[in-house]
Amino acid sequence: MSHRPGAERTGYHGGANWATWPINQRCRIVGNTRFELASLVDQFTRLSRTEQRVDDAETVASELFPLCDALRWITTHGAKTLADRKVGWKGRPVWMWGVHSVVQRVPLGRVLILGTWNYPLLLPGVQMAQALAAGNEVWLKPAEGTEAVSAELVRCFHRSGVPETALRLLDSSPQAAMDAQSKGVDLVVLTGSAATGKKVMHQAADTLTPSIMELSGVDAAVVLPGAKLNRVSDAVAFGLLFNSGATCIGPRRLMVSPSDQTDLLVKGLTKRLKAADAVTVHPAAREEVARLVQDAIHCGATDLTERFDGEKLLRTGRMHPVMLHNVPGDHAVLSSDIFAPVISIVPVKTKDDAVKQINNCPYRLAASVFGPTAEAGAFAKRLNVGVVTVNDMVAPTADPRLPFGGRGQSGFGVTRGPEGLLAMTTTRVIATRKGKTAMHLSPRNDADAELLSAALQWTHGSTWSRRKAALKRLTSAAGKWRALKKK
Repeated sequence: MSHRPGAERTGYHGGANWATWPINQRCRIVGNTRFELASLVDQFTRLSRTEQRVDDAETVASELFPLCDALRWITTHGAKTLADRKVGWKGRPVWMWGVHSVVQRVPLGRVLILGTWNYPLLLPGVQMAQALAAGNEVWLKPAEGTEAVSAELVRCFHRSGVPETALRLLDSSPQAAMDAQSKGVDLVVLTGSAATGKKVMHQAADTLTPSIMELSGVDAAVVLPGAKLNRVSDAVAFGLLFNSGATCIGPRRLMVSPSDQTDLLVKGLTKRLKAADAVTVHPAAREEVARLVQDAIHCGATDLTERFDGEKLLRTGRMHPVMLHNVPGDHAVLSSDIFAPVISIVPVKTKDDAVKQINNCPYRLAASVFGPTAEAGAFAKRLNVGVVTVNDMVAPTADPRLPFGGRGQSGFGVTRGPEGLLAMTTTRVIATRKGKTAMHLSPRNDADAELLSAALQWTHGSTWSRRKAALKRLTSAAGKWRALKKK
């Protein structure tokens, strides 16, 4: 399967010609992969165990369930989402008389998916499924350490009927991703860090290859007056500790206004985090986490849990949750994509102050807002982030109907939901003229400008009297046009 740089970029490259299969058949085959996944749930939980993923229930709840739900969504809604959109006479410009058009969603060609280590089933699984349902050829480059679970995931798609020529598993080395881009792809989908995103985009720029970047976050949890403190505490602890803190939309900043209620929240959350077990931080994140937390403490911040040990983190990879207080407002820990259970308390005097801090942060993947429903909903609409959860955290994003993506250094483009499925396609328009009349093909004559001007005024006149006058002008111009045409 070769794809020469400069070749037709909207065509399909592959012996099985998966793109020519009927859309509903592709969607059914891809969706049926959920049956394979469900039958192998025990094997997938075993293969997903790592130093970060120590709870099998997390694998089932955060990966297999939402992935199977997304596959079922493709079975039910994929073909309708990808269906041709016919553009007929209704709303057609008058000068387009006789033209009937159709807007088609066609596969991009070859899609390179660069998988992630923290959620190796859900994230690349949905991306693969949507790319395949759209008719693309897919290359999956798994993250290092996820080779076995990624291989089993690909085999499930193959056993469900996806041709091996349409879905190929690459090796997990960074070189494999670079080699794949060099061979030529039509879309790159990355889930990873901003630093990795910049490297991938730099190579993609050489061939003007489009990309979808699902990158890291520094998400804020905003506590409004009237919020239920038990809900806030439960949600923040869940989001901070889930998957050993390796969740891109886990909370990193707790924005609160100074009050007695805030003091109660902080004390209760501190007590809860002090009692939490230590987790293992991914090797790629340990040095940065240790440096940022140690420097914040050196600059005056306090770890309220009193359990952070930077040397132990570097030596063993293990750390307890950290809740920083009195962090200097300009410290990097407040705007860095930390992949560990670290959260900072950020005092805010007003809602405007909270909005400004969130919208000015370079990472704007998601945010959570806690408070009375109407007030929290109104606040959410002011945030320039990809996803806002109200009175909850993380879990609602598993809904297969919802797109997911960020802003700023948290990336661009979306995956999942109908918008994510359409993002795996490009458009093709076919416009067909029926009948003998095609005025623009007639020889030009002196009445053309008058006829067009009158037609413009008649079509877009602001009042009935103006349109009436334009109609009179149009009738006269049409008579002159026909007379000149006969000569």
